[in-house]
Order: sequence, then structure tokens, then C-alpha cells
Amino acid sequence: MSGISLDIQTAVRTILILVAIAIMFSIWRGTQIIRKARKLPYFRMRRQKMVFGWRLLFLALVLVGLLVFVNFQAEPIIYRYFPPTATASQTPTITLTPTITLTPTITLTPTITNTPSVTNTPTASPTPSIPLSIGMTFVSTTTPNPDAIFSTLIFTNGIDESYNPTNPGTLFTNPIDHLYALFTYDQMTPGAQWTALWYYGEELVFFESKPWDGQTGGFGYTDWIPGPGEPLPGTYEVQIFVGLEFKISGQFEIEGDPPTPKPSATPTRTPRPTNTLVPTRTPRPTSTPIPSRTARPTSTPIPTQTPQPTNTARILPITTTP
Repeated sequence: MSGISLDIQTAVRTILILVAIAIMFSIWRGTQIIRKARKLPYFRMRRQKMVFGWRLLFLALVLVGLLVFVNFQAEPIIYRYFPPTATASQTPTITLTPTITLTPTITLTPTITNTPSVTNTPTASPTPSIPLSIGMTFVSTTTPNPDAIFSTLIFTNGIDESYNPTNPGTLFTNPIDHLYALFTYDQMTPGAQWTALWYYGEELVFFESKPWDGQTGGFGYTDWIPGPGEPLPGTYEVQIFVGLEFKISGQFEIEGDPPTPKPSATPTRTPRPTNTLVPTRTPRPTSTPIPSRTARPTSTPIPTQTPQPTNTARILPITTTP
């Protein structure tokens, strides 16, 4: 009688099925016993049945925990002690089919090929690193887990309420007002410093760096809101770091010119007109005083004539004629 070949994965699945059957049986049996115990008239018997029924339900709860453990941890633990080995598959034998023998023809003498004197050795691209100016802004003192892992970045220009990408891709067309780089992560340390750098060619256009405020595993993203006149057409790259250790990067392209930035709506103050100084009046020339007339010499009064003595009237005697 030949033995049955059973691998580790099949054995784990078989255990899962058996544990699931045991859980269902314990729940069903415990429920039935508790229902029957409630109808017993004697206290001691009713109590014993109730205790036994609840024990079966508790056993079902323990089996649920065992089911979860076996489903997620059994295979990794078994593989740790029994590493899987590649099973050699049987190679089918090739049936040789007689072929027509070709008549040998004249073979050409190989010519000497020119061997290049200098071969271009590709230079290794440097590992991305955090600029010193950003590293000096770190505030977290929590030591990050070096085993933290990130998935490949998924780029999109929008997400829905469940944080799923609405337009994933690596080529976007202007105008664009929001960009996201989505990822999944595991084995992260809460509170450890993490950094996301957004590059346009070699120019850093945006970055965010702060203590990790998420869980140890799950889903996350970094996003960038371009400013006026952005983003410019070309190739962009997003780099993710945990502490100072580089984790993952991805690239995407943007085509088309960005929209022209709208003029600022802030009114500019109209300068008040400066008061024009009234020209000062030119002082009138002071009138030159007219020189006072030279006093004419006063006429010397003509000496008055000395009045001549008046003639004294002579009284002549009157003679009468008789």
C-alpha cells in the first residue's frame, strides 16, 4: 500500500477545516445543552448542564483563536524549521526523430572582428539621500525599524472617500491641481521620522517630513498641491525615506503647459497726489524813495518902502465977497 504524499500547505489547510468543524460543533452542542438545561426542574442538574454548555461555547472561542493563528502563522513557523526544497520534476524523455543528414557545404573562414580598445563601464547611480537642510529639521527621537517595507508607489491626481485612486497612471496632462503617491507599508514604528521628497529632474519642488502618525501596517500616501505656474512638463520622481534610510521611489511624467497664473486680485493703493507747492510770490521791488526836492531858496522879501509922509492938508481961508 503506497503512502499519501502530503505537503505542508495541504496539511495546514486540512487542520483549518478540522478546526472550523470543531468550532461549529462546539457552538451547536453548547447551545443545545444550555437550552435543555433551562427546562430541568432540579437546580443542581440544571447548573451542571449550564456550566457544561458554556464550557463548550468557551472552547469554540478558543478554537477561533487557534484557527486565526494557524491561518496566518503556522506555515511561516513550519518553514522556519523545515525549509522548503525544490522538488525535482520528472523530465520527459525525448524521442529522437531521425532527420535528414545535410551535405556539408564550404564553411567560410571567420574574419577577425575589431575589439574595441576602450569599453564604457556604466557608472553606478548613487543611492538617494536626504538633503542636509531637511535632515536638520528632524524632530523625532524614535529609532525607526530598519525592516520597514513599502510597496511600489501608485500615482494619481485624485482619490475617493476610501482613499482609492480615481485616475492611476504614470502620465498626466495639465492642468493638474493635486497629485498623490499611494503606497502600502508594514513594520513601521509609530513616532519614527519619515520623509517624502518630490523632485522635478534634480530640483526639489516639494517635501514633507514628520514623525510617523499611522499604524505599524496599512495604507498611506504623500500628496503635493502645485502652486501657480506648476507643474511644469517633464519627469518627476518621488522618494520615500524612513529616518535617513531610503526605502522606495517612483517616477511619473506630466505633459502640457501649466495654466497661466491669474493676476493678483489685491488692489494696489493709488498714491495720493502730493500737494504742489504754491510758488512763492516774487517780492515786489521796493520803491526807491524819490529824493526830496531841494528846498528852493526863499525869496528875500523886498524891503518895504518907507511910507512917505502924507501931505498935510492946508486949510485956506475962505474969503467972501461982500
